[in-house]
Amino acid sequence: MEGYSVKEYGQAVKRYVQTMDLKDDEQLIAEYRRRHSKEESWQEIRDGIKEVGILDMQIFILGTRLVMIVETPLDFDWDSAMARLATLPRQQEWEDYMAMFQQCKEGATSDEKWQMMERMFYLY
Repeated sequence: MEGYSVKEYGQAVKRYVQTMDLKDDEQLIAEYRRRHSKEESWQEIRDGIKEVGILDMQIFILGTRLVMIVETPLDFDWDSAMARLATLPRQQEWEDYMAMFQQCKEGATSDEKWQMMERMFYLY
């Protein structure tokens, strides 16, 4: 595993952790990974994520399970940001494009697909 630097924001941040499952198909998962590469992911989608106030977003994978970590400023309001994100150009087109890989309902928004996880432990 390669190391990476943790981003410094110069401010306190909130962290959201979400999960979703992919369809259990090795070829689909490989294609899902490819479409999320720097070269293949859509610039408009990355720009929209930043435009609604998200500072950083990372997705981790194990088998069919995805875990997404999102970091935001303290004053970030998840519900209003996701409502705004859903209206941005090409966002629903991207969600529909990705749905073939995901265990989700047809036409689901990002906020409907990803399920918020609850933090239950940290190094007190």
